[in-house]
Amino acid sequence: MKKYNISVEATLEVIGGKWKCVILCHLTQGKKRTSDLRRLMPGITQKMLTQQLRELEEDGIVNRIVYNQVPPKVEYELTEYGWSLQSILDALCNWGEQHIIREYGDKFLVLEDNVLNRPGEPVT
Repeated sequence: MKKYNISVEATLEVIGGKWKCVILCHLTQGKKRTSDLRRLMPGITQKMLTQQLRELEEDGIVNRIVYNQVPPKVEYELTEYGWSLQSILDALCNWGEQHIIREYGDKFLVLEDNVLNRPGEPVT
């Protein structure tokens, strides 16, 4: 059995790193194919995306849905357990937005134009 110093270590073990929270935020907008996630996250490599999705699947955070068709189609969605991270993701996005405003003044100077950053739309 693994031992943790404090419980946040367990959280970071599951959602830590540069990409997992970004993937999860995009999945709060609905099912996504790998190609959708690559388009939404131009800085991630295919290898890293695949690795992160596999880890999130192993931890029970995302479901991998394989459609029996040609060409093959695979989608990812949050599990019920994954949706339990919603408040954490919202808090991280809100803190990040406030940090950007504090550092740069106008968040739209540094945030990419995507559905998660558009005015009037929910952060996650």
